[in-house]
Amino acid sequence: MIRIENLHKDFRVYRHHRGALGALRNLTTREFNVVAAVDGVSFNIAAGELVGYLGPNGAGKSTTIKILTGILVPTSGEVWVDGRVPWRQRTEHVRRIGAVFGQRAGLWWDLPVVESLDLLRHIYRVPEGRYRRNLRLFDDLLELGPFLDTPVRSLSLGQRMRADLAAALLHDPALLFLDEPTIGLDVVAKERIRGFIRQINRERGTTVILTTHDLGDVEKLCERVIMIDHGRLMFDGALVELKRRFGEGRLLRVDFETPPGDLVLPGAQPIRQEANRVWLRVGAEGGVAAVVPLLFRDYRVLDLAVEEPEIEEVVRRIYEGHLLDKTGKSV
Repeated sequence: MIRIENLHKDFRVYRHHRGALGALRNLTTREFNVVAAVDGVSFNIAAGELVGYLGPNGAGKSTTIKILTGILVPTSGEVWVDGRVPWRQRTEHVRRIGAVFGQRAGLWWDLPVVESLDLLRHIYRVPEGRYRRNLRLFDDLLELGPFLDTPVRSLSLGQRMRADLAAALLHDPALLFLDEPTIGLDVVAKERIRGFIRQINRERGTTVILTTHDLGDVEKLCERVIMIDHGRLMFDGALVELKRRFGEGRLLRVDFETPPGDLVLPGAQPIRQEANRVWLRVGAEGGVAAVVPLLFRDYRVLDLAVEEPEIEEVVRRIYEGHLLDKTGKSV
């Protein structure tokens, strides 16, 4: 579905000189610095994948998405999306993609939701029968009915995000871009939207690229993540592999018959305790298999469970640079 090879996008940032002489230089010269927003990124995404595209602010995520949607032209590199070059075949390209960009509404502000959707039907030339079927499906999954006749400007944030999702998928795009689709929503609204995204991906085979700072979205939706920082690719692989490589071991939750006091176990470090329950961080060397026999030998254990590292902790450590070498590559 998507093939990116050695993608670069540079921006010119013009210098401003202060003072009288500096102001004159601004008028007579055009000095600038070149900033690499995307710096040699390469990856492939297969049809039907649901991929999290992650990175801190300024990492190059939005620039990549704008190139993939045809809004920006890259400085160099190759980009193919469903067999098209987005910025060269823009009209055909936008017919085959959908996009939801955070808190920027994709519907007409003063029109009722149903009229906005009907207008999109004509723009995308969606056959009447297909439009009605999709509208019924989206109404069922997103509960649009109570606000279909409400002007977009009067919707709550959660209602508007649901309406934007319906609008982005009305024409059955093969590829869906989601930028912060659950930002600012309560727990109930988040789960409804996550469930809808999962169902559309699984049942229709829609390829989804999700950019978000809400790592709960990633945890609930994505099996694969691509991480970018300072315009460069840092990680591309399975979410479980990200946790395994960068999670500093696994967590072992142990329920004891009585409070265990000060635990001393080779290969395990207590990190939290609540009454008779203790969480241990188990190092990679030896792992859980080496620690568990020692627990049962030295303590009265009622129950235990292995927990994966929390995605928030893993990503935070990567963003803070703890896992990068001097060249900026992940280690």
